[in-house]
Amino acid sequence: MGADNAQTLKAIREAEAYPGPSLVIAYSPCINHGLKVKGGMGRSQAQEARAVECGYWQLWRYNPQLANEGKNPFSLDSKAPDWSKFQDFLMSEVRFLSVKKAYPNEGDELFKAAEDMAKLRYQSYVRKTQEDWSQPA
Repeated sequence: MGADNAQTLKAIREAEAYPGPSLVIAYSPCINHGLKVKGGMGRSQAQEARAVECGYWQLWRYNPQLANEGKNPFSLDSKAPDWSKFQDFLMSEVRFLSVKKAYPNEGDELFKAAEDMAKLRYQSYVRKTQEDWSQPA
C-alpha cells in the first residue's frame, strides 16, 4: 500500500469482484522487522515503498477472468527495481542486520543470495507478463 495506493485499491477491487475465493498478498512490516528509520513503525508505509523500489517486493495482480478474454491474467504493476538499493534495504531492518552482526561472513553470502533470488523472481514475473494468452484460431 505504501508503494502505490491506487494499485492496492485496484487489487482489492479485483479480488472482491472475482466470483470465487480471492487472495491478497501484501508486504507489511511488523514490530519484529525492527525498522531502523526514525519513526520506527510509524514509517512502515515508507518502508513498503522502499521494498518495492529496491526489488525486495513487487506489485503484481493475477486475474484468471482475463484469460477467458484472451488476455494475459498476470500484470506486473511495479517499475523495474533499482537493485543498487537492495542491500541498504536489508540493512534498514533489525531482523537482517542482526544476522549480519552475528555471522558477518555468512551474512554477506546470505544477503547476496537474497538479492540474487529477488532478481530471479523479478525476471520470472517479467516473463509472465510476456505470455501470449490470445485464443487459438
